[in-house]
Amino acid sequence: MGFDVAAVRGLFPALGDGWVHLDAPAGMQVPEQVATAVSTALRAPVSGPGGIFPASQRAEAIVDAARRSIADLVGADPAGVVLGPSSAVLLQRLADGLGEGWMIGDDVVVSRLDHPANIAPWQRAAQRSGSSVKFAEVDIETCELPEWQFRELVSPRTKVVAVTAASGAVGTRPDVRKIADSAAEHDALVVVDGAAAAPFLPLDMTTMGADVVALNASAWGGPPVGALVFRDVGMLDRLPSVALEPGARGAERMELGPHAYPLLAGLVSSVDYLAGLDDAALGPRRERLLTSLGSVKAYQAGLLANLTNGLRAMRHVMLIGDAMRRVPSVSFTVDGVKAEDAIEHLSERGVCAFADPGTHGVFAVLGAGEVGGAVRVGLAHYTNASEVDQLVRAVSELT
Repeated sequence: MGFDVAAVRGLFPALGDGWVHLDAPAGMQVPEQVATAVSTALRAPVSGPGGIFPASQRAEAIVDAARRSIADLVGADPAGVVLGPSSAVLLQRLADGLGEGWMIGDDVVVSRLDHPANIAPWQRAAQRSGSSVKFAEVDIETCELPEWQFRELVSPRTKVVAVTAASGAVGTRPDVRKIADSAAEHDALVVVDGAAAAPFLPLDMTTMGADVVALNASAWGGPPVGALVFRDVGMLDRLPSVALEPGARGAERMELGPHAYPLLAGLVSSVDYLAGLDDAALGPRRERLLTSLGSVKAYQAGLLANLTNGLRAMRHVMLIGDAMRRVPSVSFTVDGVKAEDAIEHLSERGVCAFADPGTHGVFAVLGAGEVGGAVRVGLAHYTNASEVDQLVRAVSELT
């Protein structure tokens, strides 16, 4: 049958509240199977790892299953998966560890397109070491991130190139492979924020050329759990350890304190949910993920086209960006209407959306703050055509 949005909507109890949830950039709603997995794990006897009794073995099995699920999602080795409370926390740990070896004259390259979670940690690490930070700029007309500039920005002294696989603000999908190739010429580490891309695209970190991929499970309806995935598993033993256990090895060296085992059980279920979005998906979980997310990509492309065409047809609306490759996150401004007033109007019509003041990040570069900020919406797996039409109708009334 392929991707069936009506069947997918039936997996989400939260959709019964009557609202049109176009707030996916802040995290999708939670499928029933994920909530059930968490609650079941809370009821089951689970202890700390290292024991020979069933409750301890159950904890170890949950962690192992969580690593394997994330590895399947990005095509990696489970031994290279670090688990934690969020990608922001884990990226900060990574930056702290790498930054210990930097010195004056070294530099890192970040982009204006990225979420602060993949910018601020590198800025802090560079400041402590006396290194410099270089920014890759966006095209203000299209919101593309031109890859040619990385050939000029990356040098033999560049330690890290941090870039996003997709922007949750304007939807742009940079050509990560070409950016990674520029970094590889100077042996710079490529750290890719995959949080906004993972719910909508089949990801393969080797194909992307990424050395490290950061993820947040809440982006696709999972629990509040983050992960860092290392292509070179051996790198984990070369980084300074943050673990409380002095004998920690591999991924455990970057994991601080005990895991939230029920949330990790939910993480596994959330990846299984992604793998089952297409009824025709068969085979091992990695293959099912590639098939299902490919179907999601095709479905979302049509829905996104309807949304963007509807917004562009309004003379009082300015759509921000026009990237050729993108995920279904959209931002726009409304002539004479502040973003805060616009989302209040949308809320009165049952539509969930966000207002960005336009004073920081990519919106500041684009000057959105000068016109009252930007309205942000994002499609989810459960978004249907009637909900897109409801948003377009509501925006058309903002005249």
